[in-house]
Amino acid sequence: MAEIILDTKAFHVAVDKISKDIFDENQNIQNIAIVGIEKKGVFLAKSILSEIAKLAVVDAPQIPFGTLDITLYRDDLDDFGLRMPIIKDTVIPFDMNCKNIILVDDVLYTGRTVRAALDFLMGFGRPKSIQLAVLVDRGFRELPIEAKYVGIKHKSKEFIKVDCKETDGVDKVTVVPTKDGITGG
Repeated sequence: MAEIILDTKAFHVAVDKISKDIFDENQNIQNIAIVGIEKKGVFLAKSILSEIAKLAVVDAPQIPFGTLDITLYRDDLDDFGLRMPIIKDTVIPFDMNCKNIILVDDVLYTGRTVRAALDFLMGFGRPKSIQLAVLVDRGFRELPIEAKYVGIKHKSKEFIKVDCKETDGVDKVTVVPTKDGITGG
């Protein structure tokens, strides 16, 4: 049975916390750009962008925004077998050089997705910094990667499922028990 760790209200509180932390750390929003990792990281990044724009009292389009699909940079493509994932567009419509990039993903676990995103991002330029924001940090890292901005920490080897209203009709996060207790984002 799935355990809800963030209901809709708590989900929005976590997004607001991340947004405020990013804004407090990066007062000059002209130097930031937000990049969401496909798929759920993009929806979270858009929410964070909207909240930061409110805090800065600017229109959201004034803050550069991009999306990143790291599928072809993954180190586990062989594990997908015949069920190859759908590749989404990567869109970085701004100059990354000298920007503080806020890289957004839904769940941080082993660190491999973020490593792939970092590899891919470097092909677009040399940012001043890359700051990682995640909704859920579930621990058990395999790589030395940590998020600077975290909605919640929930240490778990079980699958963490993030639902977004754009794709699932509701914003919430659940822990879904798995047979082996090890798989999942």
